[in-house]
Amino acid sequence: MEIKNIVFDFGGVLMDWDPRYLFKKVFSNESDLDFFLKNVCNDEWNYQQDAGRPFQEAIQERIQLYPDFKNEIEQYYDNWIEMIGGEISENTALIPKLKSNYRLFGLTNWSAETFPLVYDQYPFFKDLEGIVVSGAEKMAKPDPKIFQLLLNRYKLIANECLFIDDNQENIKTAQSLGFQTIHLTPEVNLALELEKIAVN
Repeated sequence: MEIKNIVFDFGGVLMDWDPRYLFKKVFSNESDLDFFLKNVCNDEWNYQQDAGRPFQEAIQERIQLYPDFKNEIEQYYDNWIEMIGGEISENTALIPKLKSNYRLFGLTNWSAETFPLVYDQYPFFKDLEGIVVSGAEKMAKPDPKIFQLLLNRYKLIANECLFIDDNQENIKTAQSLGFQTIHLTPEVNLALELEKIAVN
């Protein structure tokens, strides 16, 4: 089936986001930093905000569990913008040309409270016809429902869509729904992958 639409994940595909950018300034040694990001404010905890939980509730819950880390936990939201390393320019540079031949969309796991902090800073977001933000929808990838919401909202057909994500579970869900996919791992060059499937 001919590809008519390209759907981008953001973190790891178009945006460089890593909590270490902030917390390596906060912790003086690596072992404390590792403990904090593996146990206190870890990926599973952050995922709940991506799925719609308010940050204020999440921060208070963590402080109750880890009172010794109160200051560091509060910084997760207060200084969140310092986790952004910028756009992944070799990928965002592809957008203007792709836009002339395809409808472009975003499907991102991102808190509804923090996504607005980056939206106006990076012009490429405005080149996308539509963006589905998990935190605003209170559901997150790899839940098939959020993929279906994207399809329904923008009247898309799954097998006419190319979905690009760095997360294997999200790719599996997309494939199960009929999307064509690119799993963008660090060693994969997106421009070359698009060329291979004659998307340009």
